[in-house]
Amino acid sequence: MVILSVDENDGIRIDKYLSEKLELSRSKIQKLMKEEKIIVNDKVVSNSYMVKLDDVIEINDKLDYSITVEAEDIPLDIIYEDDDFLIINKKSGMVVHPAPGHYSGTLVNALLYRYGPLAGEDFRPGIVHRLDKDTSGLMLVAKTEEMLEKLSSMIADKKVERRYLAIVDGVIPHETGTIDAPIGRDKNNRQKMAVTDVNAKEAITHFKVLERFEKNTLIECILDTGRTHQIRVHMAYIGYPVNNDPLYGKGKCSEFGQMLHSYFIKLQHPKTGKELSFEVEAPKEFQDKLAMMREK
Repeated sequence: MVILSVDENDGIRIDKYLSEKLELSRSKIQKLMKEEKIIVNDKVVSNSYMVKLDDVIEINDKLDYSITVEAEDIPLDIIYEDDDFLIINKKSGMVVHPAPGHYSGTLVNALLYRYGPLAGEDFRPGIVHRLDKDTSGLMLVAKTEEMLEKLSSMIADKKVERRYLAIVDGVIPHETGTIDAPIGRDKNNRQKMAVTDVNAKEAITHFKVLERFEKNTLIECILDTGRTHQIRVHMAYIGYPVNNDPLYGKGKCSEFGQMLHSYFIKLQHPKTGKELSFEVEAPKEFQDKLAMMREK
């Protein structure tokens, strides 16, 4: 399934819009529409439908993009590397893997340039787990099929400890908390996730208050599960959305994106058994926000 939100080029036919956006032929798009595999705002539309700003288009097909993901010379902040895997510090703003609208400038493009073909799917080579585009911090990348399978299993079995820092809106009165609430696709906005019992998966987030400010709180989060947008959805659900989150937050946001950073990772090396742990500072924008709040 592919989900697109119209943010430009509104006022043109949907078959032309999707043909340009997905780099597919119009005949392919028209065939999918005839099969009712393309819906707009939860409704079936015709080829002549004119797309409008904020339309949500859902394509229920795997799609044969026939697109070559190009290697690109993009700098990477590598924290650890051996023959089996690496740990990178992903910068905020970098998309992890190619998708409609983002075929270049992604982490995968950078990995292909540095290492050539890696294990896994064509559009997700080496990717063990992902971070949202505007979430910064530590990520695991496998170099071999064996390591991709082992690291993925370790994450599923909760044998990889990942900790996040987040600045949330509002002052949390208690010191710790656990949010146990299932997450699924938001029925009113297909670009978002939501706490729901419809087609949802278990999601558990633990948090601890690190510092309180006049209108915000700095927290540490640990995940028992790894659902899409999990921390962002859960914190918004209990009334303390991640600061500057354009999707789940409150009010106007800067271009930087949500104040969420994967700062710590710990695991046993799948081959050697050696314990590895790494910690990285949050990006400058996150640090500047903290400094500003501490001055008040």
